[in-house]
Amino acid sequence: MPTERFTFPGHAGDMLAARLEMPEGPHVATAIFAHCFTCSKDISAARRIAARLASMGFAVLRFDFTGIGQSGGAFENTSFSSNVQDLRAAHDALVERGLQPSLLVGHSLGGAAVLKAASQLDTIKGVVTIGAPADPGHVAHNFSDAIPKILEDGSAEVTLGGRPLTIGKDFVEDVAETSIESCVANLNAALLVLHAPLDQTVGIENASQIFLSAKHPKSFVTLDSADHLVSDSKDAEYAADTIATWATRYIPMEEIPAQPDVPEGILRVTEADAAGFLQDVQSGPHHLVADEPASVGGTNRGLTPYGFLSGGLGACTSMTIRMYARRKQWPLEGVHVDISHNKSHIDGERIDVFKRDITLTGPLDDEQRQRLLEIADKCPVHKTLEAGAHVETSLA
Repeated sequence: MPTERFTFPGHAGDMLAARLEMPEGPHVATAIFAHCFTCSKDISAARRIAARLASMGFAVLRFDFTGIGQSGGAFENTSFSSNVQDLRAAHDALVERGLQPSLLVGHSLGGAAVLKAASQLDTIKGVVTIGAPADPGHVAHNFSDAIPKILEDGSAEVTLGGRPLTIGKDFVEDVAETSIESCVANLNAALLVLHAPLDQTVGIENASQIFLSAKHPKSFVTLDSADHLVSDSKDAEYAADTIATWATRYIPMEEIPAQPDVPEGILRVTEADAAGFLQDVQSGPHHLVADEPASVGGTNRGLTPYGFLSGGLGACTSMTIRMYARRKQWPLEGVHVDISHNKSHIDGERIDVFKRDITLTGPLDDEQRQRLLEIADKCPVHKTLEAGAHVETSLA
């Protein structure tokens, strides 16, 4: 995925280092990723989740908070509140680029920060937390032995994650006084809570508290055996796939622009992603996308070509049954058709087999049901598939 490095001013004017991952295909939405306490934008979980969202059409900004990683400023002068302000600065930097964020993803303390920031940003439609504490003050247990010295001297150096950091008095007092409960309760966005039951840093009870405090729509997914940093690639990929799939349900997606020059009576398919398989499908006022699953290099944003073919058979079958029942004035209340497609060898020849299971609801008698089953074979698409067709191809 194309990645751009740039900087933007944080809450105190220090320049914050950021990476903006853009999708190779059409851009459908924008997200911001907030890293965990004393981590950085380049932690493996952040990189994997950003890449997966980008493959789904999201532009994803991940950045280092003030005083962390490659960002400017002194960490000892920061606080939880300043992290929230940095998130708002990241939001504004994206807006200036014409990329209005609609999704916030936060890891650990970054998860608490995105919950707080979302309450201040009206355009956010979805929030995801990963291993987040229900109380920002929870992070103080990482340096509890140094707190008396910090409060007395104004700051103290501690070792976190194998490296020395100076924690300031403002940070300690801010996390102790900050509550996000009201922010969660009044969250005006869909919420996804991801947490590992075996997390030894932030217990699973934090996820329960966040989830129970929030109103619907909300979702909770466990990360099974993952550690707090989601350091195992399989756990990170699972989290990424879960977020990407969930986001498509709750985040408003920008439509791929329709092509105005498609002649009447023509269905036009245009490649939308040269690096993958995404296709723009347009016919008159109707606009769809075709794709392949992620397992074969696609982004799973639309039906596969055979999915479209199966859909045509299923739709035609249902319409044909409805038309006949309507004409006969039979009490057919509903129809649904399940289609599966496979390749099989029949009489030594490899052919396509479409299996069609039809469910009819309503007070129909056995004779009516049998007749409607027979009528399904009169479906025009069914006839085309069984009779075969000729395809004429030319270069435009």
